[in-house]
Amino acid sequence: MAETRIHPSAVIEEGARIGQGVTVGPFCVVGPQVQLGDGVELKSHVVIEGETSIGEGSVLFPFASIGQVPQDLKFKGERAQLIIGARNRIREYVTMNPGTEGGGGITRIGDDGLFMAGCHVGHDCQLGDRVILVNNASLAGHCHLEDDVIIGGLSGVHQWVRIGRGAMIGAVSMVTADVIPYGLVQGPRGHLDGLNLVGLKRRGATRADILALRDLLKALAGGSFRDTARGRAEQDATPMERDILDFILGPSDRSFLTPKS
Repeated sequence: MAETRIHPSAVIEEGARIGQGVTVGPFCVVGPQVQLGDGVELKSHVVIEGETSIGEGSVLFPFASIGQVPQDLKFKGERAQLIIGARNRIREYVTMNPGTEGGGGITRIGDDGLFMAGCHVGHDCQLGDRVILVNNASLAGHCHLEDDVIIGGLSGVHQWVRIGRGAMIGAVSMVTADVIPYGLVQGPRGHLDGLNLVGLKRRGATRADILALRDLLKALAGGSFRDTARGRAEQDATPMERDILDFILGPSDRSFLTPKS
């Protein structure tokens, strides 16, 4: 492990916990409750505040603002955490907020994510592994994104929305309802536009897997998502079909995006 390097102009407040091999560049500010894992790199002008932990090997680029108080008028200074996993890439001007009492108190981000310039992760969001937020994408509070989700540039996700594993949201889309696993959403007022075929192929989906998912999506489009899913859940299903059925039948406060008529 390389030695820890802290630039003389950086401010590391007393109480901060710094792992081995950490690099803190010029004019960074690290608050007293912050924990940086081994090998974390702060390029320059990065500000990390609050009860924030950042996993090993993550890299934060200039002007990222991480762990500042939530943008929620109900926040009254209660204990709140931001937990960021390992090997994330957090680019310029990204903002990530901790949780609130009303949402469980923790914003959590998985491993190996890419958060491009200017994107935002709101309070109480729960993100899986390998999530990508493209430039200026924004997540409102309480959003849940499963593994391998991609959010296109300039897109917004409404509070409390769930997005299933492997789904892709096209650029300049507004997502106001839940998105099934492996779904493809696009349009100014986002609608479900089939399957994320590129993502499925990258995951190793076979032709048989894709045909089964298309058949399931066609069945779902013919009626109530939940009613159809309950019926299909009693039948044999591939693992990827089961991902979708379990997602639809899981707890949610919102409806589902449906195919455009």
